Amino acid sequence: VQLQASGGGLVQAGGSLRLSCAASGHTFSSCAVGWFRQAPGKEREFVAGISSGGSVTLRADSVKGRFTISRDNAERTVFLQMNSLKPDDTAVYYCAADRTVSGYVPRSEKGYDYWGQGTQVTVSS
Repeated sequence: VQLQASGGGLVQAGGSLRLSCAASGHTFSSCAVGWFRQAPGKEREFVAGISSGGSVTLRADSVKGRFTISRDNAERTVFLQMNSLKPDDTAVYYCAADRTVSGYVPRSEKGYDYWGQGTQVTVSS
């Protein structure tokens, strides 16, 4: 599975962005997908994840109520809708995928075998 993240950019606080993670490979529909982010000087952290069929979603406490993860398996794409952005959301965002059992979403980086390149999100105050 190869992943391509896109949709990052510069936005003012309170604004919105939608990130996309496009996948190649016919096994994508069997993969859980997670979004992680890494801010300068900080460790990479889990943001949100979605199970292979889309029935289970997880979000970090810091983004609950603001970020929504969804997927379109026919288009082999996972989306991260980010609303009410804050300067603290500034980071490089990565998507990752892992072939796993239905209904399971890893929270740890170690749970993912496939990674895309990052996309920069910058939120100005």
